[in-house]
Amino acid sequence: MADGHSGGAAVAPAGAKPGYPTTRRIRFNFGDGQASGKYFVDDDIVFSHFVAGLSGGFPPGEEAFIRSVRRFADQISDPTLKKRVAGFIGQESTHGQEHRRLNDKLVALGYPIAWWDSKPMEKGMLRLERRLGRYRHLALTAAVEHYTAVLAQRILSSDELQGIPGDAEVWNLLNWHALEELEHKSVAFDLYRAMGGSERVRIEVMAVLGALTLPIVVASLAVSLARDPNARRQPLRLVREAHALFRGPLLKGATRELAKYLRPGFHPDDIDTRQILEHWRRELFGADGVLVDHLK
Repeated sequence: MADGHSGGAAVAPAGAKPGYPTTRRIRFNFGDGQASGKYFVDDDIVFSHFVAGLSGGFPPGEEAFIRSVRRFADQISDPTLKKRVAGFIGQESTHGQEHRRLNDKLVALGYPIAWWDSKPMEKGMLRLERRLGRYRHLALTAAVEHYTAVLAQRILSSDELQGIPGDAEVWNLLNWHALEELEHKSVAFDLYRAMGGSERVRIEVMAVLGALTLPIVVASLAVSLARDPNARRQPLRLVREAHALFRGPLLKGATRELAKYLRPGFHPDDIDTRQILEHWRRELFGADGVLVDHLK
């Protein structure tokens, strides 16, 4: 149908493997003495701008994801799915709060990311959501959650990425965020199916997103670098670092993993991340977890 709705009862899909995402009340320390200089990812200008851009986009993005699931909240009849959606909302809300705190620091360091979290951007996103309609907006959330799950799996499973020197607290934030992205990676997807969202629209939305992603990422990264006087003075360094980023462990080959979402019948839990989750829950929040003292 026009809005991506194919009918169906509001129950959890039979193929889902549900769990309850845990809302952790947490606080990171982005105060004095925590910084590793402006280029906080191994003194790499391009990688640092890339991470800053991601962080800049997270708060308004998380709020849009929350709106997309809340529009269906009163239609969820399955108690398990209802609890999972509540956990999703709690996690995404906390992500937005902590990334806003980091973004304040990044703006002070000179990263041009404040526009992401501005009133004009918010109004633009709300207009887009109205044009999409609630089913396509939820389908878009499910698709973006696949993107974040792919990146999260790479961050948490790559020794090379984990070994990159950088601001310790920024890495703590990214690891925590990645863990929770994997914990709730299938919630919006399952809600979309439970609300009768069509497979055709799910795939179409991902196809459009896939076509737009690289141009948007490259353009926003280029604009950010162009507004950095130090970066403008070192064009050859930027070329080397950009090549290393796009051919490195975070992004190289990611297109193949993202494309799995386009397969009819795909489910996010087809990609098994249970061992990664178990390891990082212990690493971050076990008895001697790195982030236990960050919990409020």
